[in-house]
Amino acid sequence: FHILNRSALFFLFCWILLCSCQKSDPVVSISGPTMGTRYTVKYIGSKLNETRGQVQKKIDHLLVDINQEMSTYIPDSEISQLNKNQSVDWIKLSPRLFTVLATAKLVSDLSNGAFDVTIGPLVNLWGFGPDGEREVPNKAEIDRTKQLVGFSHLQMDVDSQSIKKIHPDIYIDLSAIAKGYGVDLIGQLLIQLEIRNYMVDIGGEVKTKGLKNGEPWQIGIEKPDPIARTIHKILEISDMNVATSGGYRNFFESGGKKFSHTIDPQTGYPVEHRLVSVTVFDPESCMAADALATTLMVLGPESGMEFVQKNDVAAYFIYGVQKSSGAKLREAVSPKLKFFYPDTFVETRSEIVYN
Repeated sequence: FHILNRSALFFLFCWILLCSCQKSDPVVSISGPTMGTRYTVKYIGSKLNETRGQVQKKIDHLLVDINQEMSTYIPDSEISQLNKNQSVDWIKLSPRLFTVLATAKLVSDLSNGAFDVTIGPLVNLWGFGPDGEREVPNKAEIDRTKQLVGFSHLQMDVDSQSIKKIHPDIYIDLSAIAKGYGVDLIGQLLIQLEIRNYMVDIGGEVKTKGLKNGEPWQIGIEKPDPIARTIHKILEISDMNVATSGGYRNFFESGGKKFSHTIDPQTGYPVEHRLVSVTVFDPESCMAADALATTLMVLGPESGMEFVQKNDVAAYFIYGVQKSSGAKLREAVSPKLKFFYPDTFVETRSEIVYN
């Protein structure tokens, strides 16, 4: 009797243990508008016992502050005031704005100017800025506006966290880097709240940390389709930052031709190469991934692949090819991305046609 009783207790204990192991912690989901798009945060619990409402309030407050520093769509934001400032003296910046500009300069130097946040005058000229009217400018306007573009028109002082405009009409546009930085800052906030397992998404720029109840977080890479939103590839990732850039939605047509919102700082015109979208993976920084994704969209598939191989960047390209049967889309994978995900991205430079 005692043996049977102990056996029964043992099996009961195992059953309870099994049930407790199988039980999943609830995933808390928060979302809201920001930066002209939406943010979504999913996380597993807070060791500080912060409620969902408390966490969202802190996230929303942080995002309001970031927008007030970096949005050209807010007339009295720090960046808007900087753009309006005609002074050629040193101007002290807030620590976060200086951090973003310093990173932007690093990526600009690395890419020989393919990434350039001083492209604002050209963005506005083509109608992709605040209150812009999208139309094709004449060549004289483009050539004149190009003279205002380039990091050579800015000086930066790290010690005082200040910048100096060489030309008073320099206009800075952070739309290709600010969302990624916002994702990084939300991630830092969650860590401060002792939230160790989370996924943050602002308009497709994503950071993941830890696991979702023992499994990697899942994200989707969209099929480049200007009409419908469909998933081309689902990835399982942990402790990774992901940013995608593409020109298949934000564009306008004139004279039967499409003009992308991605503008080449060196030509002054929207890019016309075959690259449709590119996704960058970075284990450290979503801000860097964001900036590098735009960089590769400017460079195009061939120069972009050379860049990622030279600089050890994990990137996934989707580009167009012309076949006898019509236009097709293909994919190419950098060696670094294959190293990160050998089971998902099998070949170094695959060319898989899909419809």
